[in-house]
Amino acid sequence: MRVSFLIGFFLLGISAMGEDFASWHNNLLTLDNGLVKREIEVVNGHIHTKTLKIKGTDLNFDSEVSKEFSLEIDGKVCDGESEWNLISFTAAGDSRKGNGATVKLQGTMEFSGIEADITYLLYPDLPVIRKQIKLLNNSGKEIRIESFDVEKLILGFSFVEAVTYANYGRQKHLSTYVGNWDDPVIAVHSYSQNAGILLGNESPGVLKRTAYNTGYNNVDIGLTHKGENYPFRKYIKPGESWMTPQVFVIPYINSADPWKVMNSSLADFVRRHMGLRINEIAKRPTLMYNNYVPFYDNFKDTLLVNLSNLASECGIKQFEIDCGWHTTEGNIGKPVSWIENTGDWIADKSKFPNGLKPVFDEIRKKGMEPGLWISVGSAAAKSKVFRDHPEWAVRNENGEPVDLHTTGGIDLNTMCFGTEWSSYIKNMILGLVKNEGLGFVKLDLTVATSAYVTDYKKSGCSAKNHPYHKDREESLIVIYEQLFKLFDELHAEAPNLYIDCTFETAGKLQLIDYAFCQHAEGNWLTNIGEPFPVGAFRIRNLTWWKSPAIPASSLIIGNLEMDSPEFIQELKTLIGSFPIVLGDLRKLSREKKVEIRQWTDWISTMQQKYNYDLFRQDLPSFGEPTEGSWDAWSRINTDTKAGGIVGIFRQGSLDDQRTISVPGLSLTKHYFVKQAPLGKIVVEMTGHDLEEKGFKVKMEKKYDSQLFEIELIGK
Repeated sequence: MRVSFLIGFFLLGISAMGEDFASWHNNLLTLDNGLVKREIEVVNGHIHTKTLKIKGTDLNFDSEVSKEFSLEIDGKVCDGESEWNLISFTAAGDSRKGNGATVKLQGTMEFSGIEADITYLLYPDLPVIRKQIKLLNNSGKEIRIESFDVEKLILGFSFVEAVTYANYGRQKHLSTYVGNWDDPVIAVHSYSQNAGILLGNESPGVLKRTAYNTGYNNVDIGLTHKGENYPFRKYIKPGESWMTPQVFVIPYINSADPWKVMNSSLADFVRRHMGLRINEIAKRPTLMYNNYVPFYDNFKDTLLVNLSNLASECGIKQFEIDCGWHTTEGNIGKPVSWIENTGDWIADKSKFPNGLKPVFDEIRKKGMEPGLWISVGSAAAKSKVFRDHPEWAVRNENGEPVDLHTTGGIDLNTMCFGTEWSSYIKNMILGLVKNEGLGFVKLDLTVATSAYVTDYKKSGCSAKNHPYHKDREESLIVIYEQLFKLFDELHAEAPNLYIDCTFETAGKLQLIDYAFCQHAEGNWLTNIGEPFPVGAFRIRNLTWWKSPAIPASSLIIGNLEMDSPEFIQELKTLIGSFPIVLGDLRKLSREKKVEIRQWTDWISTMQQKYNYDLFRQDLPSFGEPTEGSWDAWSRINTDTKAGGIVGIFRQGSLDDQRTISVPGLSLTKHYFVKQAPLGKIVVEMTGHDLEEKGFKVKMEKKYDSQLFEIELIGK
């Protein structure tokens, strides 16, 4: 390896960067933002992390010489120990205050012509290091890449004394762990060191892989390996490049478990710097109605207008028309199920004789945004688009069109995003936005893998003639990338369009991850419809499970009904995620509508005062919602420390009173605790006392709930 002729360039880089988070000299790159420090060395043709430490401590989170990254190129293992020439260190950054450096390496010998740009970014006031790799193929021939670990470390404490917090960081696992699609972040926590590390993975859907101790104390973060159920594969043509998804690590010390770190450092990083859509859009919805239950596809324009009037009286802000509004060219006037009417997206004249626009206009007159359900990757056999372009369909290994969404027996075809289908569906959606005034879209059903089909081989596309992928394995990453490109293009032309990309499109039951959240604002996570207290309990449990990793306001959980006897109790649960409501609003009494409006006005006021929907925290002494216990959450604006809201729930507990501690406030300032929705002052306390002493909540009924506003007094 030759580096001497580049020394002058390195020194110029240092002076140009000033007080940035990266510096370098000769073959050593130092990343340091005052909280976390990582030294990366390129020596003897190899690259590895020399140290990874929290400033002020001796614990090295990468204790041995690790391989730094790993992949297979045409079946041969390529990693940090392969022979590389160091080309340069250069400054790097992103649009969200990320700052660091890129290490440019050039392969030699069997990897001659392969260039790897490894970018490391740090962020202000957070112990986060984010990493991404770009491969450039100058080998003169097409290459096949697989089994890509973007990050490879060997932890500085033994797996014997450690536990893995997996599945959105909520479930404990001992020893070897190979994660899957439900692991946007995991934690490896050392009890003996009272320390650990969060491992974040921004890879999409079923291509996500994070592993621990598959060798000895090793950490791998990246994409699935060949031989696994949903293997990653990408072909790179000569002269072209490909960029991996980003991954990140957050080491921490002096914590008995990782949840405090997930509620603070991780939450701050995700909110401020990751670029998730829910954090980026200026106009966020606060309360949405959907007509799916109890009407399913049995509705028409007059019913929807009536329901929209009633929804407006209740303070609803978005009104979404679910499946059944549409037909296909070949099925016009025929009694066909909604799922077999996908593809052409023609408003059904039997339901909308004057089209969608008059209904949308009525919804807007009531101060609400209109929304529609659309299957983003489906076309029935009798649709015009399928008859005109059968070549766009996903194909199985026999070259036949296939329905990935179900186990069969339905007139449905999944369309492939490795074709021009993406342009077609984009234009269809934009037409509805521009011509009808669509403001909210629920994009549904399978595109790459099904949430319901257990045969993993029934996934992806095996077509040999689709322009954007060569085989089934490559189709998986291509479908995800093209789907996200569609979302980005929709946002570029319709900046205020809210996209709900459901778990069915993500590909597994209740699946949501960073990749989808970077391109879609929300995710219809599941349907829960059991009557109180079971349904509300299940929703709190699900939100608790996902929310350390994922913004709570991206979690859209149906199907609680506004006309249920205990709807106010259920609404208080829904405020902990994204409140979506259903039901037959015609059954609501005048008194019930007034009561609901009182609560929805309170929600709107709290959002205006605190911007609470970007925050959610666990509360001390409250764990997973459990039958026979209490559970709780807070949604405190920890940036402004002006306050927020707190939800407390008694779920069959024998205890009728609990003490509520509320961290995250200004310790020296005073706050009112006000009971919702009327704002009765319960107590006045400093932020210090709210955290250290707390306030008491008593409930007489075994199944009950109370919400509180925490309001800063003065400024």
